[in-house]
Amino acid sequence: MAYDVIVIGSGPGGYVAAIRASQLGFKTAVVERESLGGICLNWGCIPTKALLKSAQVVEYIQHSKDYGVTVGDSSVDFGAVIKRSRGAADKMSKGVQFLMKKNKIDVLMGNGKVKAKGQVEVTDKDGKATVHEAKHILLATGARSRELPNLKIDGKTVIGYREAMNLPKQPKSMIIVGSGAIGVEFAYFYNALGTKVTIVEFLPRIVPVEDEDISKELEKIYKKKGIEIMTNASVEAVEKKGEGVKAKVKTATGEIFLEADVVLSAIGISANIENLGLEALGVKTDKGKVIVDGYYQTNVPGVYAFGDMVPGQALAHVASKEAIVCVEAIAYNEKKYAHKPSKIDYMNIPGCTFCAPEIASVGYTEKQAKEAGYEVKVGKFPFSASGKAVGAGATEGFVKVIFDAKYGEWLGTHMIGANVTEAIVQTVTARKLETTYQEVLDSIHPHPTMSEAVKDAIEVAYGEAIHL
Repeated sequence: MAYDVIVIGSGPGGYVAAIRASQLGFKTAVVERESLGGICLNWGCIPTKALLKSAQVVEYIQHSKDYGVTVGDSSVDFGAVIKRSRGAADKMSKGVQFLMKKNKIDVLMGNGKVKAKGQVEVTDKDGKATVHEAKHILLATGARSRELPNLKIDGKTVIGYREAMNLPKQPKSMIIVGSGAIGVEFAYFYNALGTKVTIVEFLPRIVPVEDEDISKELEKIYKKKGIEIMTNASVEAVEKKGEGVKAKVKTATGEIFLEADVVLSAIGISANIENLGLEALGVKTDKGKVIVDGYYQTNVPGVYAFGDMVPGQALAHVASKEAIVCVEAIAYNEKKYAHKPSKIDYMNIPGCTFCAPEIASVGYTEKQAKEAGYEVKVGKFPFSASGKAVGAGATEGFVKVIFDAKYGEWLGTHMIGANVTEAIVQTVTARKLETTYQEVLDSIHPHPTMSEAVKDAIEVAYGEAIHL
C-alpha cells in the first residue's frame, strides 16, 4: 500500500499525529505492535489514575468520621482494584480504535521498521512482513522503563511500572527506587491500600525536578502517612530472600539492608529507538534520543520523530502537541494548511504528578529564576486558608507563584494540593499571552474554589494579601 503518511506507534503522539494528518487530507496509516493508545492509555496515564482513585476512596472511608459519616467494616479487594484499572485502559484503547475508523486511518498491526527511504516494513505476530510506501514517515515509538545494570527488571523480585499496576496480589511491603512522578504515585497508591512503602532516592530530595518547597511539603506529608523516605541513597544490589527480596542500600552514613516483598524500579525511562532501521538510514541520535529540528524533522528528509524518543519532557501532552506541530508543518509545506505552526515553548510545559496531594507546576522554579538573573517576587498561599479547601477537608499544601520584580512577568507557578492539576492551565495560558500580575488580579476568580488560591498567592507576592 502507498500512503502520504505512515506513523509508527499509536500512543498520545502517534494516534494524534495520524488523526491530524487525516484531517488535513493525507492518506494515513498507523503501525502498532501491541494495543492502540500506546503506553499512556494502556499502561501509564489512564490505568494509573484509576488505581489512584481507588486509593483515594480508601482514604475517604478511613477518614469518613471527619466528615460526620460512620462507615462499617470495609476491606480492599486488590484484584477488583486492578480489574477496574484494566477496564479503564481497555475502554480508552477502544476509543482510539473508534477514532481510527472515524478518520479513515488504516491500522497496521505489527512491528514497524523503516526499511528504506519512503518505505515501512510491518511484521505481524506470525512473522509475515509487508512493505508499505509513504512520503512521510513519522516515528512515535515512545519509551520503556529504564534499567540500571545492578537493578535489572525481572518482573518478580524487581518490577517496572507495568508489573506494578498488574500484580497478582498486593505486596505487604515494597521498596520504590526513584521518586519522580511514577515513584511517588505508586508510593501513594500502595501505602493507601496498606502496603509498607520505602522510597529510595539518589538525589538530596524527592520529586527533584520540582521547586524545593514542593519537595519539602510532599516529604512531610508522605512521612505523616507512614511512608519511609531515604534521600542521598541508592540501591546497590537486590537478591531474592525467601518469598521476598533483600536490598543493599548505600547511604551517606554507610550501607544498610532492607527487606521487602518486591522492589519497584522507577528511575525513569529509555526511548524505544532500537530495531527501527535508523542506523541503516543514517538518522542521527544522541544519548539514546533521536535528534530533530523545531518541527520534528530528522536529518533524513521525510523522516520525523516526536514524543518520548526525542529530547525534551517525556509527557503525554507534550507528545500530542509535538505531533500536531509536526503534521501541520508538513501540511503547510505542501500547501494543505494555511499557516506555519508555532514552535513549542518548552519553558511553558505544565508538569502534573497525580499523587495525593497532587503536584502541578510550570515555568521557572524560584532557584532557576534567580540563577537566570531575575529579581523575583514570590508569593505563597496555603490551602489551610482557603474556604473551599477547609470545607472539603483538603487543607494540605499551597500555591507558590514567582514573578519578575521589574516587569511583572509571570515566571512560574508551583502547586501541591487537592486537584491542583486542574488549576495549572491558568498559568500556562497567562504565560503564553505574556500576562502580568496586575491582569491576573484584575480577573475575577470564582469563590469558593481551590483555584482562587492562585490569585491569593499573587496578592501575597505583591504585598496585597486579603485572606492571609
